[in-house]
This record gives sequence, C-alpha cells and structure tokens, in this order.
Amino acid sequence: MTLLSELERTFGLALLALPRSVLRRIAGAPLHAPEGYALDLQTQVLVRVAERMGHGEFAPLGPVGARRAMERSAKALRPRPTGAVTVDELAIPVDGASIRARRYRPSGVSDTLPLIVFFHGGGFVVGSLDTHDGELRALALDVPATILSVAYRLAPEHRFPVPVEDGLAAFRFAARHAERWGADPARMAVMGDSAGGNLSAVVARETRGDAVRPVLQVLIYPATDLTRSLPSHRTFGTDYFLTTASLDWFLECYTRTAADMTHPMASPLLDGDHAGLPPAYVVTAGFDPLRDEGRAYADALARAGVPVEYSCREGLVHGFWQMTAGVVEARRAYEDVVAALRRGLVPRS
Repeated sequence: MTLLSELERTFGLALLALPRSVLRRIAGAPLHAPEGYALDLQTQVLVRVAERMGHGEFAPLGPVGARRAMERSAKALRPRPTGAVTVDELAIPVDGASIRARRYRPSGVSDTLPLIVFFHGGGFVVGSLDTHDGELRALALDVPATILSVAYRLAPEHRFPVPVEDGLAAFRFAARHAERWGADPARMAVMGDSAGGNLSAVVARETRGDAVRPVLQVLIYPATDLTRSLPSHRTFGTDYFLTTASLDWFLECYTRTAADMTHPMASPLLDGDHAGLPPAYVVTAGFDPLRDEGRAYADALARAGVPVEYSCREGLVHGFWQMTAGVVEARRAYEDVVAALRRGLVPRS
C-alpha cells in the first residue's frame, strides 16, 4: 500500500471505532428504508464522509481512471489476516489467449480441501485480483479452502459474453486441476459479489450438464436482472455508493445491444428454467439497488426446488463485502458466509 492508502485506512478504522454517541453526531439522523429498518450506524458514517469528501461517479473517470479509484478504495477496510496463506499466480487459457488467476491455500495444510472459484465484483468494468485479495486470504484460512480468484476480462474492451465465457473456462480449468492442487473436485463452489455474483450464478447454470459441477453457489448481492425493473433500483439509486448513474455506465460498457440485457447468460433471473441448480446461499444488502433482484433470484430457485438460504443484511449497503475490517455488521455477514461455505462444502460420504 502507498503511504496515502495507509493513512486513509488508519483514519477509516479509527473513525469507525469511535463511541456510538460520536458516530451518531457525525452520521446525523437515522436513515430508514421504506420497510422501516435503519441504516447501520457505522455504514451511515461512511456514507456521510464520502458525501462530504465529494465521492464521485465512476463514469467521468473512464475505465482506466475508474479502475484506479476502485483499487484505492478497496484497500481501506479490507481484512489483513495474520495466518499464513500460500499464494500462486496462474494463467488460464481462454479463446486463444489467457487470463490471470490467483490461487490461495492455507500454508502447511496437507488435507484435501474444498475448492472455491471466486469472481470479483465491479460492474464488469472495474475490480481485479488485488481489490479482493484481503478477503480471499481470510476466507482461505477461515473455511478452510483452496480458492481460485479469476481475473476475467473486463468491459468495455471485452463486452458480454466474454466475461461469462472466461468464467466458464476458469471453472472448468479448476475442475481439471483440482486434485493436482490438493483440492476435491466433488466439493467445488462458485462465489462472487455483485457482477461476480452474476457470473457465479451463470456458471452454475451453464455447468449443469458437466461431469464436475458446483455443489454450492454463494451469491453476494448478485446482479441477476440487468433490466433493473424491480423497486429497489428506484428506492436506492442515489446516496448509497452504488448509484443509478454508475449502473447505467457499467451496463453501457458491458452490453452490446438492448437484447443482451434479457439474455439468460446476462440476466439469470429471466431464464425460465431454474431446476437442477446447485444449492445456493444468497445474501443481499438492505440499502442496495440490487436488493430486490437478489431476493427474487433466491425465491425463483426455491420455487424450482433448489435448496436456498437467503439473508438480507438490512442495515448494510452494496459493497459491504469489502468493509469487514471496520464495519461490525459487515464482519458478521462475512462470518455467516464462512459458516454457509462450511456447511455446503462438507466431505461427501
């Protein structure tokens, strides 16, 4: 981390550790969703500070500038686990080229571990192996598991369906190499946040006929309906980090035509066939424009007979997965994800 990033992290953690009475004075009056629940106090402080510092939209920065901004902001509140993790850089062949990937495994563990294929969020435009590095180091230790983090190609340079094709190639690559990595191909999960949740859901769907399939999908505030037709998009489209303007730009970069937005490989909620999918753990944030489509996807899976656990972290916002070092409720949500992975990836007799 740069000195500036380190100072921002120190300031952020110190701010969030202040007494609740002080945090309330900084945050102002409680904010409530139409359903009546309140925004988490620490999260409201972050929202207020970002507002006062002039936190802007991604679109005016362009893809390169937006990626730099994401790299910087992602470092502020991510975990720094103290346990030893072995990290390897890999290249995965895709369509005559290759994409980068990063493999995590707890150091010194000789047991065969489950394997999680992880896709980062970022609207298909921003995000990288580095933006989610701290979370995945922690996850590798806490589950424990081998984790393959995938740097799928980003839009607008690589529009739909290229990121989906990269995701499928990465999962199948991991399935072929699992045993060589000391992992169990019978205990593989797909997992991701936001756009990465979208890719995880689609990979789970597209591998239903494969010999090696995911036994679990963990979807963290996933994008499942790119038409954005559900009410939470109108309710939470401003003021909570992920805005309507940012979503407009992300989708303009990602999709080629309007028809792409309703394609089942882009909007898995709109696929009429949800049968035969792996069990799912779906978690949403209460103050997130993607909240309703995440819940709708969990409901659609359940109606199709897929075992589903659904959790709405009512007081949190989009992006809480990267706030776990400072926001207590985000840390609790992380711990629930760890527990779901442990339940879903137990050895099969």
